[in-house]
Amino acid sequence: MCPSSKVLGAEICESLGVSYEEVPISPILRSLNIYNKKEKILKRICPEYDARIHKTSLVLPDFLNTGLLNVPYICLVNNGETVGKYRLKATDYLELIGLQGVKQRSRMLVQYMYAETMNYAVCGTTNKTETVLGQFVKYGDGGVDLEPLADCYKVQVYALGKLLNVNEEIIKRPPSADTWSHYTTDEEFYWRMPIQIMDQLLYAQEHRLSLQVIEKSTGLSRETIEKAQRHINRIKDTTEYIRAAPPVCYINR
Repeated sequence: MCPSSKVLGAEICESLGVSYEEVPISPILRSLNIYNKKEKILKRICPEYDARIHKTSLVLPDFLNTGLLNVPYICLVNNGETVGKYRLKATDYLELIGLQGVKQRSRMLVQYMYAETMNYAVCGTTNKTETVLGQFVKYGDGGVDLEPLADCYKVQVYALGKLLNVNEEIIKRPPSADTWSHYTTDEEFYWRMPIQIMDQLLYAQEHRLSLQVIEKSTGLSRETIEKAQRHINRIKDTTEYIRAAPPVCYINR
């Protein structure tokens, strides 16, 4: 976790008069050997990787500059500068995503432990942008009792934050799952474009706006918009299983 996450989280709890407690999930991850498994994968992919000097992040190419190319990379960062970039095979990518998902699921274990102890409900933070794109971990941050923000696009959540006088540092901070040693934003890893553009494209799809309207609002060319819409549709297709409810199987006897 980025150190500022802890500070800002505590600050907003205190400003609202909400009691809080810090519960490390590192012991859970160590017991499942998550750190060692991840280290082995990183060393296999990045020969120069040294945990003592390098931080890591998982990124995808910027869509507006590279188009539909959708190849994930591991970046090695030293003193804030990228010193290495390594393309991932599909098998390596899936293995890393599986290990990363344990972090979100461990958080939910802790949250439900406290919620059930106090007879509370677990409140999610997934917004409409993330819901539509399947940008959450099934039974991780997606495993909650209620989702009050699920009908608000990300930019609308920011507007709500300003209306409610949320600390400006929180509003200005780029959104991130906060699970890599180097702070990796959702724009770098998932959206592949600025959130203002992504939300306008999603809104346009939802309300079936014309290409002329989208061109005017985003400033993008027709060709880029059409490519972006195909990119969004592909994300929706590949994450359909995340949004779907588990099938119920009936056995006739």
